Amino acid sequence: MTEQTFIKGKDRDLETSITTMRNTLAAFGFDVEEASWLNPVSYVYSVHIRDTTCPLMFTNGKGSSEKACLASALGEYFERLSCNYFFADFYLGEQHSQAEFVHYPDERWFISENGDMPEGLMDEGLWEHFDPDRALTPDKLFDTNSGSGERGICAVPYIRQRDHETLYFPVNVIGNIYVSNGMSAGNTQNEARVQGLSEVFERYVKNHIIAEGISLPEVPKHVLDRFPKIKMALSELEKHGYHLKVADASLGGQYPVMNVTLINPKDGSVFASFGAHPSFEVALERTVTELLQGRSLDQLDVFHPPIFDMEEVASPQNLEMHFIDSSGYISYDFFRKSPDYEFFDWDHDATTR
Repeated sequence: MTEQTFIKGKDRDLETSITTMRNTLAAFGFDVEEASWLNPVSYVYSVHIRDTTCPLMFTNGKGSSEKACLASALGEYFERLSCNYFFADFYLGEQHSQAEFVHYPDERWFISENGDMPEGLMDEGLWEHFDPDRALTPDKLFDTNSGSGERGICAVPYIRQRDHETLYFPVNVIGNIYVSNGMSAGNTQNEARVQGLSEVFERYVKNHIIAEGISLPEVPKHVLDRFPKIKMALSELEKHGYHLKVADASLGGQYPVMNVTLINPKDGSVFASFGAHPSFEVALERTVTELLQGRSLDQLDVFHPPIFDMEEVASPQNLEMHFIDSSGYISYDFFRKSPDYEFFDWDHDATTR
């Protein structure tokens, strides 16, 4: 009988997910290899996969088992292929620029008349959010993947879920503001939606906590005892000499987010990892695996000690470093003994349906 491994948050067994994604990639001509694996502590795996003919097309995966980790990496590969993220920073050449479509078949091109912003892009509420002073001009929204605006502003359709209205977002806005935030893949549409929403929550809450220097409540020991595999991974990290703070980042139960902060006693450097999912257990597991994704235990001394300069901590440049690899600065306020919120024993575990 073929083995089937089911984990929380996934609508199919890992074996089927991996086989389906591998076969689909091969059918489209991709030759993806597993370039490196790491398993620094129990129940924490990470893998780096890449295309053998174009190693710049790579992704990383994480999980509490090898199969979960590989499924994670392959899922991210599909995210980046489907959203054209692998090629987001490049001019695609004249052939692609003049093709019937550059990004997606349902894209639309909006032409500016007399330098005015074309009608039909986004809606009034979105313009108020992105450009309240109406400082943007059409030339600032040209799609750089296809050229310098000869065809106008390229926009792709997004369906607003509350009323199912289709809104056209400039590709330029998506690439400059969101980058990969909210990209997701899944075995089913709802699984992908949960993943995408979880990432949006995680990034928003992480930025808010770091920028404001919010002190988080620690997770009580009796709560951690519910998750023996996660507890074992944390215990092994501590045996290697690191101090850990496992915290509830839900801000009083508002968001499904967890935090684990690693403190290196050798140099006082700190690294804050965040994870999100409707399930408390999955969110905590993701936070721990994110902490060590792509890192061996001797690569945890590249971070900074906390600082007092809140202006520097909250600067866009510092927050961007946290978005890229979590190597930005963290405020001393983050480590205050008195938390700004009480611990909230939240859990919204349910099926994706």
